[in-house]
Amino acid sequence: MTNRERFNNIMRFKPVDRLPRIEWATWWDKTIERWEAEGLSVPPHPTLSKWTAIQSHLGLDLQLQTWFGFSTKETPRPAGHGLPVINNDDEYTRILPTLYPEHLPASAETLSAFKALDATGEGITWATVEGPFWGPRTLLGIEQHLYAFYDQPELLHRINTDLVQYNIRKLTQLCEHYVPAFITIAEDMSYNNGPMLSEAQFDEFLLPYYTKLVRFLNERDILCFIDSDGDVTKMVPWFERAGIQGVLPLERQAGVDVNVLQARHPKFLLLGHYDKMVMPHGEEAMRGEFERLLPAMRRGGFIPSVDHQTPPGVSLENYRIYLRLLNEYTIRAAQ
Repeated sequence: MTNRERFNNIMRFKPVDRLPRIEWATWWDKTIERWEAEGLSVPPHPTLSKWTAIQSHLGLDLQLQTWFGFSTKETPRPAGHGLPVINNDDEYTRILPTLYPEHLPASAETLSAFKALDATGEGITWATVEGPFWGPRTLLGIEQHLYAFYDQPELLHRINTDLVQYNIRKLTQLCEHYVPAFITIAEDMSYNNGPMLSEAQFDEFLLPYYTKLVRFLNERDILCFIDSDGDVTKMVPWFERAGIQGVLPLERQAGVDVNVLQARHPKFLLLGHYDKMVMPHGEEAMRGEFERLLPAMRRGGFIPSVDHQTPPGVSLENYRIYLRLLNEYTIRAAQ
């Protein structure tokens, strides 16, 4: 089977020769710096990024991402992390000419390379769009965004109306080159204690825009995942009502349990969940984590992957052990 066929089949609960072997979020830059000091040497690829070349070098299935940000180099920057770019509707109007760029973010060379890898099935192509929680927060800042659900509802709806139209335009342009296997909607709207908004706020401010985007995706048979850190357990039924089919990265340290999610939502798609915190502790600890995940891997609709970027506390030696175990368990799960 090709990498694309394996992904498509496991995400549709069909047989595979083995599960996909992917790192959806790759690695911290400091992790790669450590590994290079420990002997990792990866020749540059003529058209693909350093991160993609590392995937290939390590023997992982190629996953090829395009990210559609809605700001540009001309968009004003906040004074600090989490601080506002705008404060009101007038200021949004003022910066509109700097938002929602016309062209795709990837170069023609990258799009051509991705198209070729997609056509052969060697590459699992996907895209990320910034969602109706993430987008307004980027502009309003973390604190003001949360107040805006109460104080500036009209502004939230205005931003999200523009944003979903932009995301559909970008995905339409991308589909002229290739149709991605899936997309993720970047949100990060939960933390260790659960969601940052209520179900009523979800229904009012996010659901209409998810529904519109999902309708577009369903017409093209593109799977849709939410990307949110933290404990998403409570939100999964909300996502299902929106027609969203999956979620990642299922952070173990936030209390997420893939076996519980599968029991409650047997057709919901799951990606990630391998606890990165066990990786510095050697083969026995890493094997124990794969044993925990093996029943979920065998049920289908789930691909194990490090539950966020592999941190710099993981040595190259331990990561190679992880890869060896990943190879073993992705075969065992399909038997």
